[in-house]
Amino acid sequence: MWVKIQKSYRYVVAICDSSLLGRKFEEGQFQLDVKESFYKGEETSKDKAIKLLRDMVMEDATFNIVGREATDTALEAGIITKESIGTIQGVPFTLILL
Repeated sequence: MWVKIQKSYRYVVAICDSSLLGRKFEEGQFQLDVKESFYKGEETSKDKAIKLLRDMVMEDATFNIVGREATDTALEAGIITKESIGTIQGVPFTLILL
């Protein structure tokens, strides 16, 4: 998985499956663009990603999560629920604004 933390007025955590980086998905009027400039930071393991996600919840971060592995990791970290996951062209994603 790729993880990138960006700082604006709050932290933005972008995490995606490695295989989805640089791809674009469209379904009807919806579009999911997994841009390298936004998501490509550090390639990380599931265990490191879980710790990072849990730590960033405490920082009042927002999260952009794309892909099966990434959403499963966020579920395991306890920061999202299954109900918060949508799909575009079968690719799961969620956006969490705390």
